[in-house]
Amino acid sequence: PDVATGIKRARPDLLVFTIQGDGDCIAIGAGSLINAAARAERITVIMVNNGNYGTTGGQMAPTTLLGQVTTTTPQGRMPRTGYPIHVPELLSSIKGVAYCARGALNSPANYQRTKRYIRKALEKQLRDVGFSFVEVLSACPPTWHLSPVESLKWIEEKMIPEFPLGEFKDVEEID
Repeated sequence: PDVATGIKRARPDLLVFTIQGDGDCIAIGAGSLINAAARAERITVIMVNNGNYGTTGGQMAPTTLLGQVTTTTPQGRMPRTGYPIHVPELLSSIKGVAYCARGALNSPANYQRTKRYIRKALEKQLRDVGFSFVEVLSACPPTWHLSPVESLKWIEEKMIPEFPLGEFKDVEEID
């Protein structure tokens, strides 16, 4: 969000978005994310949530589910190590946010709905309304130690009950 903010401020005519993993976006990047939202930056952030640090070995992330096994939680995440962060719900309480939603890529219907969410988020930016955000629940078969088909089922049975799909905020103007 910091780099996107700089680009958008230098070139307000551009459509500027980030695509970030859940670890990058809500762990080390949480301050940048929340402050960009609070400032109503005219950018769009797309966060891919696979419930772990998939590119660095599958460690626990801020979105890891309770009971989910990762390389740093071999017995599964326990409450004493924290709870999954629900980012759209968190951001929806910030006044500078014009749009936030959560979609999933586990079925054709959810894929189509997620595309609509992303389009709507980008449209908010184009209309200069405020900050927009979309979380996308995505599979990570290698670190989940599941087949691709089993991973889609995992999203349906485990992730979606914890992270409900839908739009959490959609406003046409910010006071």
